[in-house]
Amino acid sequence: MKDILSLPRLPLGVYPTPFYKLENISAKYGKNIWVKRDDLCGVALGGNKVRKLEFLLADAKAQGCDTVFTTGGAQSNHAMLTAACAARLGMQCVLPLKKRGVTEHLGNLILDDIYGAQVKFIDTDRYDDIYAEMDRMSEELAKEGRKAYHIPVGGSTPLGTLGYVNCVREFTAQAEEAGIKIGHIVSATGSGGTTAGLLLGAKLYQPGVKVTGMGVDDDPFEEIVPTLAAGAAELLDASFERTPDDFQMVYHLGQGYAIPNAEDTPYIEELARMEGILLDPVYTGKAWTGMLKLLQEGYFDGQDNIVFVHTGGAAALFAMNLPR
Repeated sequence: MKDILSLPRLPLGVYPTPFYKLENISAKYGKNIWVKRDDLCGVALGGNKVRKLEFLLADAKAQGCDTVFTTGGAQSNHAMLTAACAARLGMQCVLPLKKRGVTEHLGNLILDDIYGAQVKFIDTDRYDDIYAEMDRMSEELAKEGRKAYHIPVGGSTPLGTLGYVNCVREFTAQAEEAGIKIGHIVSATGSGGTTAGLLLGAKLYQPGVKVTGMGVDDDPFEEIVPTLAAGAAELLDASFERTPDDFQMVYHLGQGYAIPNAEDTPYIEELARMEGILLDPVYTGKAWTGMLKLLQEGYFDGQDNIVFVHTGGAAALFAMNLPR
């Protein structure tokens, strides 16, 4: 197997991010709950996409690209972090975004503007329409002698997935230093790449530890996640064989993707008031609430030291209200 640190990667984040026990929450819920603070990765307002972008933008630079395209919803964390990283690398960032959700100049759209990204709203529910527009815009740029690199929604490709394989390697060392044995790994699942990286990373660095993805969209992540993990394994020349007990998807959507749930608000406020940690109502708030509900239902019985991977997204708090 290849050493993941030997693969081309740009050092964009400030790593390792903090890893520690949530003392007050653990005492309340009777379970040792740890957090991996990838919201504190040192880029913009932080978030999981930076680990993916370290591999993806290294590939873009290797191909001689000067412009990067990516997409998402209007308040996409991934799009904003791509804009931030592209700006740092001296690349132009173009963001054809779905004209869905909060399209006013709030939250991540303010940050997109600050980072100099070119935002274009497309009135569609299909990412295929947006990818076709990316192709068209790239052809126009090519006539000017420029070269574009396309990153799909969420950066969820086998190459991007390596970012969270590397994250597991990182917090495995932190867990050993803390003297704990990890019992379970949980994260929000919005496009699949982060959870896929955690799944493969657990197999490589935490064998026997189960990964649960908390689905905040209704895509078929039961198939998407293992497929991405297998693709990332090929890049590492590593074996990947899924077993029935290594991974599970649990969905906590409420009324749908990017629609905040009133039932999540008390859990978001509780974590803020007990631990000083902010969650957003689209990704981490839903995943955190879903995880605590599973805990209360006995899902983690017999397991201790549950790791919640905080994937960022705080800018959404400045674009939408927490419902009551």
